[in-house]
Amino acid sequence: MTKYVFVTGGVVSSLGKGIASASLAALLESRGLKVTLIKLDPYINVDPGTMSPFQHGEVFVTDDGAETDLDLGHYERFITTRMKRTNNFTTGQIYMSVLEKERRGDYLGKTVQVIPHITNEMQDFIRRGAGHGTPEAVDVAIVEIGGTVGDIESLPFLEAARQMSLKAGPTNVAFVHLTYVPWIAAAGELKTKPTQHTVQKLREIGIQPDALLCRADRRIPDDEREKISLFTNVPEYGVISMWDVNTIYKVPRVLHEQGLDQMICTKLQLNTKAADLKRWDTLVSEVENPKTEVTIAMCGKYTDLSDSYKSLNEALRHAGIHNHARVNIEYVDSETLDADHVDQLGKYDAILVPGGFGKRGVEGKILAAQYAREHSTPYLGICLGMQVATIEYARHKAHLAGANSTEFEPDAPHKVIALIDEWQDADGSIQKRDEKSDLGGTMRLGAQSSDVKPGTLAHEIYGPVVTERHRHRYEANEQYLDALQEAGLVISAITQREKLTEIVELPREVHPWFMGVQFHPEFKSTPWDGHPLFIAFIKAALEHKAKAGHATSVKAA
Repeated sequence: MTKYVFVTGGVVSSLGKGIASASLAALLESRGLKVTLIKLDPYINVDPGTMSPFQHGEVFVTDDGAETDLDLGHYERFITTRMKRTNNFTTGQIYMSVLEKERRGDYLGKTVQVIPHITNEMQDFIRRGAGHGTPEAVDVAIVEIGGTVGDIESLPFLEAARQMSLKAGPTNVAFVHLTYVPWIAAAGELKTKPTQHTVQKLREIGIQPDALLCRADRRIPDDEREKISLFTNVPEYGVISMWDVNTIYKVPRVLHEQGLDQMICTKLQLNTKAADLKRWDTLVSEVENPKTEVTIAMCGKYTDLSDSYKSLNEALRHAGIHNHARVNIEYVDSETLDADHVDQLGKYDAILVPGGFGKRGVEGKILAAQYAREHSTPYLGICLGMQVATIEYARHKAHLAGANSTEFEPDAPHKVIALIDEWQDADGSIQKRDEKSDLGGTMRLGAQSSDVKPGTLAHEIYGPVVTERHRHRYEANEQYLDALQEAGLVISAITQREKLTEIVELPREVHPWFMGVQFHPEFKSTPWDGHPLFIAFIKAALEHKAKAGHATSVKAA
């Protein structure tokens, strides 16, 4: 029977429930258990696919094409289980499912209510995410409930969790509550009252936490832990201190040394082997003891919120680990990048243009691609980053004046990037290949495979076939591929099914390392394996730095 651990949050958001959940999952997996994680989001949106990155952070994409919360990226980076569509659901999905059943008459004319119909549906979704009743069923499902206790939006999720614990029994469900213990500088002390109140609110709902993860900027002294225990009815050994650390990969060790994984195994009556954290210790050692460093310019428009590029940031750091290098990421707002300021890119060891949507800041990204091409600076363009590199090459090397994407300029004279149904046959008729119109249904999503051209940089990195995850609408217009290739651009990967452009690059004799990819490789990077594309990119950045005569060791830098 699958056991469940519900992780809730209190006081304030952004305390790190996702990291805490993923770390606990990693500890249980190191004990030999089969683990998965499920994220419940209380917003009404069906998924985060149409939400602004400023509002929600990045959208993570799974192999099966689900647009999900960014916490699923943390999950995949911490454990071996790959996430699926069933590992993340929202209040919007729950209500949509219930209303579809009501319209079909599945409730036989009953009055449809939050309890029991909505909460029952939530429980069904949770069990489905855990593989209940299938060969894929896991030993433990860790269920992270978004938001904070006291929010009206998350109350049905908490009620569903309470009901599950009642039905399953005390040895099959555990509750872990993440809370905040602020340091008040004026008073010179930590304050436990917010934690007391959030647990009180949780107990009013009918949930008694088995463990409290107390976030603070410092270790919580034993006398404060004892006080928290007294006022929350949580045993003192269940009050876990979670102080700020310099890398998230230290969190599993922090939790393990305070006995969280053993406590959960005891509560759920799981007889396991001892946790093995050797690889985590090795990873942390690599992070803390780099031999060199590089600085990457990330030219995007969501630079005010680092969570907008969470997976990308982690992928670069993973690649740094595998190159024994610290990767410093400096954000360059593409809206401020113009001809008068583009020379600032000369101080960086490599340039990366990430994905994005909309016209704002796109000309700055095109300038960044042009600068990298003309100054032999390693360049990696991801999704939109590939498209702007294509546009730039079309304008300045293929001499296609006014080349652009129809996303930014619908009436561009040369639509080198366009929706598939905007490509025209020779007779002018439009090829209608995609009739979907809603923003959530017009994307190319999930894992797809492409054939890679021999003798290219892409082939050196990937071999004959590349399989990566996608999230985009616009494609390189196949009508311009011949002109671009004649001008020297290499189309090094084409999708196996639709024959769409997946990778563009410059020949090595022209540029040391220049590549644009239509997919999102950052979603498959882990700290253990890194990702071959990012590892090659960081290696190129190190070589560029050495060639430029800059300091190559951390100490010298």
